[in-house]
Amino acid sequence: MAATLRIQSDWSRALSRDEGEAWLSCRSPGKPTLYGSVTRRGLRSDGVPDIAASEGFVVGEVTKKSILISCPHENVSTKFLAPYTSFSRIHQKSITCLDISSGGGLGVSTSTDGTMKIWQAANGEIRRLLEGHVYDVNCCRFFPSGLVVLSGGMDAQLKVWSAEDASCVVTFKGHKGGVLDTAIVERGRNVLSCSRDGTARLWDCGKAACLGVIADCGSPVNGIAVGTADSSLNLGTPEKPPSEREVGTEGKILLLAREDKKLQGVGLQSRQPVFLFVGSDAFNCCTFLSSTYILAGTQDGNIYQLDVRNTNAPIQVIHRSGAPVLSLLPYRDGFIASQGN
Repeated sequence: MAATLRIQSDWSRALSRDEGEAWLSCRSPGKPTLYGSVTRRGLRSDGVPDIAASEGFVVGEVTKKSILISCPHENVSTKFLAPYTSFSRIHQKSITCLDISSGGGLGVSTSTDGTMKIWQAANGEIRRLLEGHVYDVNCCRFFPSGLVVLSGGMDAQLKVWSAEDASCVVTFKGHKGGVLDTAIVERGRNVLSCSRDGTARLWDCGKAACLGVIADCGSPVNGIAVGTADSSLNLGTPEKPPSEREVGTEGKILLLAREDKKLQGVGLQSRQPVFLFVGSDAFNCCTFLSSTYILAGTQDGNIYQLDVRNTNAPIQVIHRSGAPVLSLLPYRDGFIASQGN
């Protein structure tokens, strides 16, 4: 497993002034951690900070927004990017989930401070406070329109909110445990949820009704993702004709990231299992890279890339640190991962 190079989280602020200092560490499994620091010594003639590293570390390219640092002893290097902007007044405690509207104008986020808020993506100005869940809100996401928000909470409820006036327009009840993740089918006439009760459910927004239990896993389902399946994949046949209220479920596969170390694929319309992959620890999250390739992250820090046509062995397993992989997001030709460190 590769070594991991880290710099303190607020390094850009620490190095914003002359003689500012930020702490470094390089950890390789089974070896003592190497510690060091980087120090700003002023500005170069081109206006870029002059940064120097302590013994054992080397500073490479430096721009106003990034620093490339390497640790030759472990043959590892990492480019650290400064935040484009920071909003520190939206929440008072850790942010547990966030999403940005399709147009990029609004953000929605939940926090361990017990609140869910909608805010301007440009400046962090709070627009709406969404109140109605009992206990913590675990997940939130915008519908494709950008005008409506879907949320799930520890009260076992899903709620649909107007982003314009903060009203709760629909509440879904049926889960027996906290809702841990959601997904939206196409434009949003149907939505999906997963729960600590071990089930994944399909809901009809128009009638606030549950259209069916897609899977009952017997173990908490921590994350879900829905995507169009590769045409060669056998998704199974429904035992009975689907409801006319089901919209856009044909040809879709639902991924389930399960607490019992299993990643499961289920035909969304058929409710039939497609594959079952066993990982190294509880799966926290999953996503589609394409109709063929998927990603899933575990509690012990592994990111699995799989081909849905053959899940007997992963294409690759990425391990940057032992910290839990909490979320995955496709980005350009790759992906972004967040971990609990």
